[in-house]
Amino acid sequence: MIQYNKKNCTVFQSSLYMTTSAVIETDEAVIMTDPNWLPVEVETIKQYVDEILGDRQLYIIYTHSDFDHIIGSGAFPDAKVIATSKLKNKLNKEEIIREIHQFDQMYYLKRNYEPEYPSVDIEVSHDGQKLEIGSVTLRFYQAPGHTDDSLFTVIEPYGIFLSGDYLSDVEFPFIFGTYKDYVTTIAKVETILNNHQITLHVPGHGNTTENLEEIRNRLDLSAFYLRELPEENKDLEGFLQKEYPFYEGMKGNHAENIKVAFRE
Repeated sequence: MIQYNKKNCTVFQSSLYMTTSAVIETDEAVIMTDPNWLPVEVETIKQYVDEILGDRQLYIIYTHSDFDHIIGSGAFPDAKVIATSKLKNKLNKEEIIREIHQFDQMYYLKRNYEPEYPSVDIEVSHDGQKLEIGSVTLRFYQAPGHTDDSLFTVIEPYGIFLSGDYLSDVEFPFIFGTYKDYVTTIAKVETILNNHQITLHVPGHGNTTENLEEIRNRLDLSAFYLRELPEENKDLEGFLQKEYPFYEGMKGNHAENIKVAFRE
């Protein structure tokens, strides 16, 4: 389904985990994030892109290598792929593809393409790295914490902030990298908001927003959660139940986060 459609940005939302895929049109290119999840959803996104692409180049930004975010990779063989060096050099690529096949086997899903690990054309190795595509500039920031290969992208002059699996309104922080990295990345968001005129935020899961106050609220909630996580705050679970409507389905992630924070 289409969650958001204004001006040059369309955001598709999967039925699974409110996972998003943004499609952004410029004069010279079409830029997309993480085509996902179900076969019919990937095909719907592909049909939309094929209709609008014309003779422009398609770029796909993979925000990180979790299997649900690369699951549509094989459907877009002509795209130029943008991702971090760590995503490009991942050692367990075969394991991630195996997760896709296991998911499809579990739910009897058939795809009209072969899932594959993205082959990276444009490698992001440092904060502030930029890519100019005609009149549009993509500014990249490494964002480890959720995973070690996560990526933030700001598209100027549109003011679009693509945050991957951070700053969601339906998920609290999931720490699959390190606690320290996650804290550092959340602090980096403040710098991004101060240095760029953000007018649209697209998270990897949850709702797109044009409201800067809402973006800062999501930032504050994540920062609060991370501060309290290692403090054995007994009220933290109540906070999560109040702020995140699907907490019951995610409580295992909270328990794992506690373990990660205490290990560090």
